[in-house]
Amino acid sequence: MTMPDDLQGSLFDEPLDRREQYLQEAASLAAALPPGVRFGTSSWTYPGWTGLIYRRSYPKSGATAAMLAEYARCPLFRTVGVDSFFYRPPSPETLQEYRAALPAGFPLVMKVWDQITSYALGSPRHQALVPQRPTGPNGANPDWLDAALCVDTVIGPSVEHLGDHAGVFLFEFEAIPRHVNLGVDTFAERLDRFFGALPRGPRYAVEIRSPEYLAAPYFAVLRAHGVAHVFNSWTRMPTIGDQLLHDEALTTDFTVARALLRPGRTFNDAVEAFAPYDRLQDPFPEGQDDLLALIERAVGHATTIFVIANNRYEGSSPMTIANLARRFLRAAA
Repeated sequence: MTMPDDLQGSLFDEPLDRREQYLQEAASLAAALPPGVRFGTSSWTYPGWTGLIYRRSYPKSGATAAMLAEYARCPLFRTVGVDSFFYRPPSPETLQEYRAALPAGFPLVMKVWDQITSYALGSPRHQALVPQRPTGPNGANPDWLDAALCVDTVIGPSVEHLGDHAGVFLFEFEAIPRHVNLGVDTFAERLDRFFGALPRGPRYAVEIRSPEYLAAPYFAVLRAHGVAHVFNSWTRMPTIGDQLLHDEALTTDFTVARALLRPGRTFNDAVEAFAPYDRLQDPFPEGQDDLLALIERAVGHATTIFVIANNRYEGSSPMTIANLARRFLRAAA
């Protein structure tokens, strides 16, 4: 698909090497951005970024920390989303490797283990990690929103081994089936108890995939505990622009946005269409407009904003970030 004129950049002009050209423009953009705007990608272990972000190819396993170190040297990247912790809690060894790989002042946006955020446990992976756990009514996960488990397996080790790189703990709640009849008031009450039991100090953020929870009780609980609402672009969620229409949606002194999928598109469809993620394939200017409006509003409130882009949003998250930074600076000039 042809890129719209207002998204065209200089990233592929000859004669510079593609990677060198990206890094040069990234340095120029980063130098002009407000310090509170932190762009990053959703994970970083993509072979298709060789020659764009990475100087060389890395082996398929055992090179995660080395890739993170090279990723963090790109001036435009001031954070990164750690998705792997969603599938199992981080080990001390992994956390120590990440800490050693990162420069000072580089915070991570880390998904929290889904044993804590999944309302129901249905996969063999869950049973392998926590076997022989009886479920509650409607197959409810007995560890759902268990604050002690969260502190013991996620928050405590992360703070201990990452130090100030433990930037944001992101709680992703996949869509809860409607037959469960878990209304927004009950969901908000459970969140209230949960965050009330977590240690103060770390930054927490909540991403929901149930549109009906975008209501006053949910936002009120987040605000009461200083927790950020994650503005997410996802298959069945309202657009980020629509989420921003809720006056109460900026709930604390930092903001998180995740550009994951164009609304209406499924994850599997995007994987099939966009791999290996080395170029923009389906630019989404309306979605970028929403992100820019959110960034502008966050900057106006003097808050830090973490903007995480996924390859499945437009085809290549490094290119999405470069376009967002370019358009933001152009509008601010």
